[in-house]
Amino acid sequence: MEKSSNTVAYTGIISAIAASICCITPVLALIAGTSGIASTFSWIEPLRPYLVGLTILVLGFAWYQKLKPQKEIDCECETDDLPASKAGRPKFIQSKTFLGIVTLLAIIMLAFPYYSGIFYPSTEKQIIVVDKSDIKTTEYKISGMTCTGCEEHVNHEINKLNGIVRSKASYENGNAIVEFDKTKTNETEIEKAINATGYKVIHKENK
Repeated sequence: MEKSSNTVAYTGIISAIAASICCITPVLALIAGTSGIASTFSWIEPLRPYLVGLTILVLGFAWYQKLKPQKEIDCECETDDLPASKAGRPKFIQSKTFLGIVTLLAIIMLAFPYYSGIFYPSTEKQIIVVDKSDIKTTEYKISGMTCTGCEEHVNHEINKLNGIVRSKASYENGNAIVEFDKTKTNETEIEKAINATGYKVIHKENK
């Protein structure tokens, strides 16, 4: 029974990681300096609700197994010289404490898309606009973004360019609206920066 409970707990943490891997990858790509792999697991995003549900289900079942009353077995066997696991005291990985740690890790992983932005360093710059006529706004339609972490990754790469006034990416709208000084950068350079993340520009339009 204990082994079954542990297996269920491990399944829960694995499904939690799978549910958030599409948002974890961009952060790992940023840390590793390999932006192109950021969208590798974006295909998992449509499955996220099911993986979240699976995580909750299996961890709930694991807690049910752990908390339900256990039948007592009458035995007059000597237990003084037996290991803790054989004397009725469970090993750590079979304990409620371990299951609690697994559950906490699962919650942290499931919530990752909502706080992933803190891992991206600020690249906002003070832009001195000499002539407003040099400022241009372009909307880039982007495929592959699945969460706020993706938005942060796109904004981060765009803001590395000189002349960027403002970049606002949205995974819900599948776009990035960029204001830039056309004397310092251009639409092609911005598109290259977006594509370097692993997400792809599929259309652009001047605003």
